[in-house]
Amino acid sequence: MDQVIIFDTTLRDGEQSPGCSMNVREKIEVARCLEKMKVDVMEAGFAISSPADFESVRAISQAVKECTVASLARANTRDIDAAWEAVRVAADPRIHLFIATSPLHMEAKLKMTPEEVLAAARDMTAYAKKYCSNIEFSAEDATRSDWDFLVRVVDAAIRAGATTVNIPDTVGYTTPAEMQKLIEYLRANVPDSDKAVFSVHCHNDLGLATANSLAGVMGGARQIECTVNGLGERAGNTALEEVVMAMRTRPAIYPYSTRIDSTQISPASRMVYSIIGQRAPLNKAIVGRNAFAHEAGIHQHGVLANKQTYEILTPESLGIVTDNIVLGKHSGKHALDQRLRDLGFTLSKEELQQCFEAFKVLCDRKKNITDDDLAALASQHTAGQDTRDDGGYQLDWFAVYTSNFTTATCTVSLIRDGVKYEEVCRGDGPIDAAFKAIDKIVKPVEHSFDIYDIHSVSEGKDTLGAVTLRLTSGGKNYNGKGLSTDVMEASIVAYIRAMNKLCAATRKGESAS
Repeated sequence: MDQVIIFDTTLRDGEQSPGCSMNVREKIEVARCLEKMKVDVMEAGFAISSPADFESVRAISQAVKECTVASLARANTRDIDAAWEAVRVAADPRIHLFIATSPLHMEAKLKMTPEEVLAAARDMTAYAKKYCSNIEFSAEDATRSDWDFLVRVVDAAIRAGATTVNIPDTVGYTTPAEMQKLIEYLRANVPDSDKAVFSVHCHNDLGLATANSLAGVMGGARQIECTVNGLGERAGNTALEEVVMAMRTRPAIYPYSTRIDSTQISPASRMVYSIIGQRAPLNKAIVGRNAFAHEAGIHQHGVLANKQTYEILTPESLGIVTDNIVLGKHSGKHALDQRLRDLGFTLSKEELQQCFEAFKVLCDRKKNITDDDLAALASQHTAGQDTRDDGGYQLDWFAVYTSNFTTATCTVSLIRDGVKYEEVCRGDGPIDAAFKAIDKIVKPVEHSFDIYDIHSVSEGKDTLGAVTLRLTSGGKNYNGKGLSTDVMEASIVAYIRAMNKLCAATRKGESAS
């Protein structure tokens, strides 16, 4: 009873948040990292939401062998059928179905009466049970639901075959005291509560997700649903690293254990941030850049005397590399491979060769190569981000002229299928000019430009610039990422990659019609 199941939904709830979408190869890379970290359950996606999501859930189900793989489904037969088809190849498949139970959601969203919701929860749980024994039922917006109605719904789901019952704080509304009391109330009043594992899924809208999840465990829940780095809708979800390390650091208060290998926390965090083109906030708990930094003189004196004066965790316990090996232009492929493995990246021979070549180029441009630089390079190649994999345009060269008293001009040369294309355009700035030149070559379908984000990967004026952008066309998003010490080059590469994806989708649509 002191074992807490860690249900990771980075690939579903985390991935569906704005700016965090991943392609199939990226999801598989994250899935392998989660498996290495020993999560108990990973929610691979929402199979019915799109053909791409279905394929990614199925691919993850095939790749993962050491933990349960789940797919989300609404409480209807189409969703459940799709979920099962996607996860049936998994070593331990789970169907995770949900329906809203709060008065607001039932009336405004579902247009269903409480009795209709109760019947759907019962009948659809029983329908899912015919496919597999591992069934999770979630009462969406549970913390704003009537407790007695919630008792009836949970009881019906358990009687119909649910082996896990999830009580989500869908909009991050509840407080720790309320969450603990709710779980205690349900366990005391649901007749067959001992036949299912109770779970909590908390959002962070009020900054209470971690506290609420731990309170739920103290109330009797034995599964926490969370994400790496706390990614998720709006303000995010419970952060896996926070609940795991809270229980591990304060066992007298939280006498519970997990299977998680904490030395894989930092590599997983770094990989996820790198794939989505973001970086940890400086003050992010557990994995932030300042988590083990001490600037105040009194703190520095204390840490030098005894680290425990101001550090309750050790970098080593999280898998933070603390050795003094410095990688540079004279380093070999073996040393690079080992450092990348320490950071959580496992590359194939071909990927390692491509990454090594990019590493050598970077060494000529940059004096000091950091772990953040290496993680950014590795994510480009393990996730199939190299433009050669897109089967579309590649950057040949570009030239830009700009000043504060003239209109920016950019000439771009692209290659596709061995043919070179060149265009020159003026723009409001060098980026605008470059993108207009690319548009003249590619001639894409109508689209909107939704996101353009640029950040430095590490410190210093010679840092790598990471650019992430998003195009939207026909209700679908197409992301592109670029990485270079030259932010113009990173921007152009990111735009080309997004354009290649958009054009590939357009060609498929034309052939289908």
